[in-house]
Amino acid sequence: MNLPDPITSAANAEVKRLRALHERKYRRQTGWFLAEGTRICTEAVSLGWRLHRLAFLAGRENDRHVRPLLEALERDGGRALPMTESLLGRISRKDNPQMVLGAFEQHLTTPDARSGSGSPLWVALDRVRDPGNLGTIMRTADATGAEGVILVGDCTDPYSVEAVRASMGAVFNVGIAMMGADAFVDFAATWPGRTIGTALPASSDYRDADYQGPLILLMGNEQSGLPDQLVEACDTVIRMPMLGRSDSLNLAVATGVTLYEALRHRHPA
Repeated sequence: MNLPDPITSAANAEVKRLRALHERKYRRQTGWFLAEGTRICTEAVSLGWRLHRLAFLAGRENDRHVRPLLEALERDGGRALPMTESLLGRISRKDNPQMVLGAFEQHLTTPDARSGSGSPLWVALDRVRDPGNLGTIMRTADATGAEGVILVGDCTDPYSVEAVRASMGAVFNVGIAMMGADAFVDFAATWPGRTIGTALPASSDYRDADYQGPLILLMGNEQSGLPDQLVEACDTVIRMPMLGRSDSLNLAVATGVTLYEALRHRHPA
């Protein structure tokens, strides 16, 4: 690949384009999103994600981690953007930016009960608003072998810079689906397995639920929990014991606890 001259100006159109990917409307317009770091970008490329732009520190083009990314970029018809460290910082909006930033193409999927194991697990999140929570949940879903995450209703963007950072690359490893509440109710009605929701008024302890077979774990909004419409779509509604003065858990923590309980039941040691 013949590389262009290093970019040194913040007024450069490519710098502005990548900076704009911090805004949801530009991510929607382009269908792109930002990922940071050689490890995460390399993993994304190995999984077949299309790379449109690669911004990297000028002079690092022969680095053993950067060279394969440039080769993938050329295959994808993307554009290499060598630049100064200060411009990488402007794009990432971090004081100590990664030396590699990739602009990848977004990809949404449709949840499917068919998988190699025959017992897929999906995490459904109702109106999740915090990108850090969402990224952490994607990371935990990946760690526990879940197929992916279903975003129900008005949710934060899974491809925001904050969510992608919090996912630590899991955004590339798990499926992401989006649907409205009515569509989810219809989907759950045809799901061949169980849908387990979490709600404070529930009478079932989360440790006693049946987690076998195709499974959807439905988690409520951080502030308001699950609405009645979604509670009624569940086969079982569970609760977690609260022994102290707190009456709820952080969404990412509650999801992690439930996912690992499901893992314990589905894959006993």
